[in-house]
Amino acid sequence: MSFPLLTVTAAVPAVGAILTAAVPAARRTAAKWLALLFSLATLALAVLVAIRFEPGGDRYQLTESRSWIADFGVRYELGVDGIAVALIALTALLIPFVIAAGWHDADPLETSSSRWRPTQGFFALILLVEAMVIISFEATDVFLFYIFFEAMLIPMYFLIGGFGDRAHSGSDENAAAQRSYAAVKFLLYNLVGGLIMLAAVIGLYVVAGNFSLQEIAAARAAGTLDMATNTERLLFLGFFFAFAVKAPLWPLHTWLPNAMGESTAPVAVLITAVVDKVGTFAMLRFCLGLFPDASKWATPVILVLALISIVYGALVAVGQRDIKRLVAYASISHFGFIILGIFAMTSQGQSGATLYMVNHGISTAALMLVAGFLISRRGSRLIADYGGVQKVAPVLAGTFLIGGLATLSLPGLAPFVSEFLVLVGTFARYPVVGVIATIGIVLAALYTLVLYQRTMTGPVKEEVRAMPDLRLREVLVVAPLIVLLIGLGVYPKVLTDIVNPAVEYTMSDVKLTDPKPEVAVEAVPAKNGEAAK
Repeated sequence: MSFPLLTVTAAVPAVGAILTAAVPAARRTAAKWLALLFSLATLALAVLVAIRFEPGGDRYQLTESRSWIADFGVRYELGVDGIAVALIALTALLIPFVIAAGWHDADPLETSSSRWRPTQGFFALILLVEAMVIISFEATDVFLFYIFFEAMLIPMYFLIGGFGDRAHSGSDENAAAQRSYAAVKFLLYNLVGGLIMLAAVIGLYVVAGNFSLQEIAAARAAGTLDMATNTERLLFLGFFFAFAVKAPLWPLHTWLPNAMGESTAPVAVLITAVVDKVGTFAMLRFCLGLFPDASKWATPVILVLALISIVYGALVAVGQRDIKRLVAYASISHFGFIILGIFAMTSQGQSGATLYMVNHGISTAALMLVAGFLISRRGSRLIADYGGVQKVAPVLAGTFLIGGLATLSLPGLAPFVSEFLVLVGTFARYPVVGVIATIGIVLAALYTLVLYQRTMTGPVKEEVRAMPDLRLREVLVVAPLIVLLIGLGVYPKVLTDIVNPAVEYTMSDVKLTDPKPEVAVEAVPAKNGEAAK
């Protein structure tokens, strides 16, 4: 039996979560180092997965398949394509930075109503989320995917509700109420989506007789899968609704600003840079793979919703007074671009959407973590409470600027490549949609530069005059992310070589090819007896 690399990659953070939670209460520093060690071990395994993956090989590689619930055709099936490899690498990369950035976020509170915060539980929950996200990217059995797609909601609920942002303008009771509201809203929205998906999963089993993604695809290709048009459309809608909630797509997005606003900065990164990517990834793997005809049928409506997400998210971000809610609405706009690229149904669009998932994760992590460092110093999330920070903390201001410029997709930084590919792919098939989507680029420049101007430039406010610059731990968190933003912006080929073959398979699922450019070719007059060209 070959070494079960995919299982081990998902199991290591799960084991780390158990061991971290078991550390005695008085040894919280040891718990932090243990969690960081297991996250780095997971990163090493993710790198090994990427090394062993062959971009020109089979669609699903490093596969594992074992019988699980035989009576219902449920199997423990794992496999990765290039898209999954890229997102597993992103997840494993970000978790060590999330842990390092949140090093003191779950320490005991020093307030008049001082209470113990379970430090071990905070870091154990982060590792548990990592394990569930990784196995969601690996699962090729629909039922197995569904279990972890839903299960990750539980640790996220406790991370949002139990470890909220300390920079709250109200009383401790009001802050706790806001955290509880955000956590419950997150859970309810995603549970409703998951329950609708469960009905679709059961319906898929009734039609196909099993849950194996590869077997269902093979049966469809062989013409032995009898799925009526209306049945396929209903099943597609059940899956897509759950993924659109997770993504989040307008109008199912309203849980995200609350969840990110009330979370600590590292947990906010975990939400939007890691967990939400499961939704867009699943659109590619399951919606297009299982229901190609229904995906094409629903494309016009989905493109409209994606456009609304792009423009609405950016417009609302412009008017935000809260730094973290601004980043949340900006993320809604960016997820609109990702979904636009997926359903543009072109190879450039889907390659760009996959790169966007990775690059958005890195850029949002850089911006949000630096914003978290800023907020922890001032004790406020309100933009109006800042001013002149670049004069007293130039390194903090500089890293904040780079994260912001990446968010607006400045050429030379990684998100530019992905956004460009999404727009090119959209223009190729839906030129009007592509034109409207460019509004999001202009608005992104507006909300990013206005945020920087109001917080970092101008006269130094008295409250920030003594603000310290980034410490060594904080620099070590942010610097690698900035290096990646620049490196992938200059040389994205390291990702496109892995992603592009997987996108070709996805395009073959929906039986579409890229539209040919309509370019008029004029004949060149012959000269000196040569044949005309």
